[in-house]
Amino acid sequence: MGRHIAANALTLIIVGLVLLGGFLGWAQKQFTGPGPLETAMCLRVERGANIAAVSRSLEAEGAIVSGTLFRVGANYTEKADQLRFGSYLIQPGSSMEEILDVVTRGGQSTCGTEVNFRIGVTRADTIVRELDPATNRYVERLSFDWETEPPAEFAAIAAEPDTRFRVTVAEGTTVWQVVEALRRADFLSGEITELPPEGSLAPDSYEIRPGADRAALVAEMRDRQTRILDTLWQGRAEGLPISTPEEAMILASIIEKETSVPDERRQVASVFVNRLRMPMRLQTDPTVIYGITLGQGTLGRGLRQSELRAATPYNTYVIDGLPPTPIANPGRASIAAALDPDDTPYLYFVADGTGGHAFATNLADHNANVARWRQIEAERRSQ
Repeated sequence: MGRHIAANALTLIIVGLVLLGGFLGWAQKQFTGPGPLETAMCLRVERGANIAAVSRSLEAEGAIVSGTLFRVGANYTEKADQLRFGSYLIQPGSSMEEILDVVTRGGQSTCGTEVNFRIGVTRADTIVRELDPATNRYVERLSFDWETEPPAEFAAIAAEPDTRFRVTVAEGTTVWQVVEALRRADFLSGEITELPPEGSLAPDSYEIRPGADRAALVAEMRDRQTRILDTLWQGRAEGLPISTPEEAMILASIIEKETSVPDERRQVASVFVNRLRMPMRLQTDPTVIYGITLGQGTLGRGLRQSELRAATPYNTYVIDGLPPTPIANPGRASIAAALDPDDTPYLYFVADGTGGHAFATNLADHNANVARWRQIEAERRSQ
């Protein structure tokens, strides 16, 4: 009798273990396997939210099959108390394990609203956009110039706890333009006591927090530009007519101001490199303009003949070689072009009416290109 009872108990234990093992296997498969979400979604994790609230949101949106299983998995992996508030993009078919990793990993939000303060060559503006999870594209909500009063709804958007902020600096801006824009940005704090050297701020996009220190942001821009220049300098082409990283930055800034067409940068670089090798004066208008404005805004008009003849350190129609400093903040592509130009015989270029330039190896061909450009200008003025 006793043996029979023991045998039955053992059988029950074995069956229980088999069932438990089967359940655990099923649960693991449900936790790590593809989820039921059919279209991408933005999951907002409120500040102070717990794993139960998040699991309910996910279950309601059809992103997981079981809120209970999600909570069990979070507890088992010891991530239940590691939630990070913000808005997160959840991709279709994401497993519970992948979703849990997204909302506990930390870092910036990957979904929701972004406020982008853009510093350009001619203007500074603000773009507020929101990620559409279905298309994974940003949709603009509003925009305004820094010189105008922000729309009424901007204050509420900016106050949302998971709104992301960034500062974007365009290629070809000057240090003065960047610093003045940052000084006017009321979402930043602290003072910038002096202008960094021209060309030393990397044109890029910088993730920030409201109240970030202006001087610290400028220091990050300088550090990023230094790293870019150091890296590209190490891989520079041989035989260049520039001998220091500082000269490379000067040349890169001229290239940056002369063309906005990516495929042209190395061709434009070749023209200036060829002239420096001859030697032949660079004769480039942007350096003359910088000598007039010193980078403090745009000239807003054409150059006068008297200005093209004036003896200034930046007038490359008068001086030999490079000007004494960069004339703008060059982007990585222009620095790369200065240090690895195309191998061409070109000595001249002029606008061709398409946004690009017509290149020439001799003055006669260049004059013909200039005549065509003047005709295009005349036709545009008459329209």
